[in-house]
Amino acid sequence: MTQRVLILGGQGRIGSHVAEDILAHTQAAITVTGRRQHQDRTPLTWTKPERVQYLPLDLADQADVERAIADHELTIHCAGPFGYRDDHALQACIRQQKNYIDVADNPQYVQRAFTHREAAQAAGVTAIVSTGIFPGISNSMARQGIEQLDRADQVHLSYIVAGSGGAGVTVMRTTFLELQHPFKAWIDGEWRTIQPYSDREQVEFPAPYGQCGVYWFNTVEAMTLPAVFPVKTVVTKFGSLPDFYNHLTWLMAHWIPKPWLRSPKMVEFLAQVSYRMTEVTDRFSGIDIAMRVDITGEKDGRPARYCSTAAHGDTAIAAGYGTGAIAQLILAGELQTPGVWPVEQALSTELFEKTLKQRGLEIQQGFQLKAGNFS
Repeated sequence: MTQRVLILGGQGRIGSHVAEDILAHTQAAITVTGRRQHQDRTPLTWTKPERVQYLPLDLADQADVERAIADHELTIHCAGPFGYRDDHALQACIRQQKNYIDVADNPQYVQRAFTHREAAQAAGVTAIVSTGIFPGISNSMARQGIEQLDRADQVHLSYIVAGSGGAGVTVMRTTFLELQHPFKAWIDGEWRTIQPYSDREQVEFPAPYGQCGVYWFNTVEAMTLPAVFPVKTVVTKFGSLPDFYNHLTWLMAHWIPKPWLRSPKMVEFLAQVSYRMTEVTDRFSGIDIAMRVDITGEKDGRPARYCSTAAHGDTAIAAGYGTGAIAQLILAGELQTPGVWPVEQALSTELFEKTLKQRGLEIQQGFQLKAGNFS
């Protein structure tokens, strides 16, 4: 029997690439949803259109959402921004004993999702949250490095995205939503308050990116990594290319009155303006992503430092890899972990490396048994 996958928000940039990855690596039939009665022109030309169908669906109509979930073995929630979403789809999957994946990038949404862990375990439902590129592949890169040390003390994750990243206006909305409030970061074994887009740091990324400026940014992995691993510090920093976008974002975070940023109309205005700007600059900057994970700790009784990097020419495609790989493993029965879990807790490094190899995404790794910096 053909397995069926429902992708909420499947016509968006991320959802479309998730669908395309599943088409490439499974035999599943896919239903993509959208708010319009008729299918919009998709950002992709499906490689196997006979396995894709469109379903108009309003996520606010909970009864329709539950009916759609009932007709599929796996539901993948790609309809952000998750700062605006409730957890009804996840709860519906648990009630109907259907597996669930999402690309949630909002820590508050993810915290709510974790409250359903016991219910999912009782129902035998595997629910993996925050899949994609970051969070997602980034979390597994951190696990990959932590496992190579006897003791990991600090994890430092750095991300750089060129232009829009090819991910659409939803990512712009998420960025401005996360600039609204200070957030908590795990530093030296305690939660400390951090101002968003502060403390610029120059980080060396793989060629051709080189030295890029990154800033504190509120991410899901900053919350989940300390809960999964006994690390003392987790730093998550993000930056954009071209660099002038960093300075504009800094001004938004530090000069615009916070009540303005908390207005949905202002967030939408800023997101639309930013996206229109990136439509122009993407032609020159590209839509790449580069990630770097630095971990310090101990190995064989000596100070040790580990570094890994990954890069891809299209952020949205890379996000499709991360979510599609989890879907592939669940559909194949290789990932069955009832409960609600972050990627780094549910996905073994062995399976992570296997699925990335299938997708041709390479992670460069370095290791030192002494204190020092990688370059």
